[in-house]
Amino acid sequence: MTPQDMQTLGERVLAAQPFSRFLGARLDRFVKGEAQLSLALRPEFLQQHGRPHGGILSYLADNALTFAGGSLYGDGLTLEFKINYTKAAKGDILVARARVESSGRQAAVCRCDLFSVAEDGSETLCAVAQGTIMAPAAATD
Repeated sequence: MTPQDMQTLGERVLAAQPFSRFLGARLDRFVKGEAQLSLALRPEFLQQHGRPHGGILSYLADNALTFAGGSLYGDGLTLEFKINYTKAAKGDILVARARVESSGRQAAVCRCDLFSVAEDGSETLCAVAQGTIMAPAAATD
């Protein structure tokens, strides 16, 4: 599959997710073993301190991890993931970059770095996540 075909497939999968469409998530990069999603922040995504709610960061991490791992299996399901918030997110855009760290026949361990992007384009690491993504066939075993 060409990189263009992978990107087209990934965009089709993201568009088929009602929640992702609702949030306005974008798949900026999708190649074998890697994925990048981004999300423009809206006031509805903020918590009481004016920062993006942790659930928004978790959504981006979960989806980016699943795209990265699923790229190896044709699709993927999150078996588990964990997130560490490292700094309060500031800016207008959140970016999640995920990659496969290790993989086997039925599951992949992936890492995701989440950044807040300022108006000048500078990025600040605001969270790190790790997850295990399994091939859909593994769910029926």
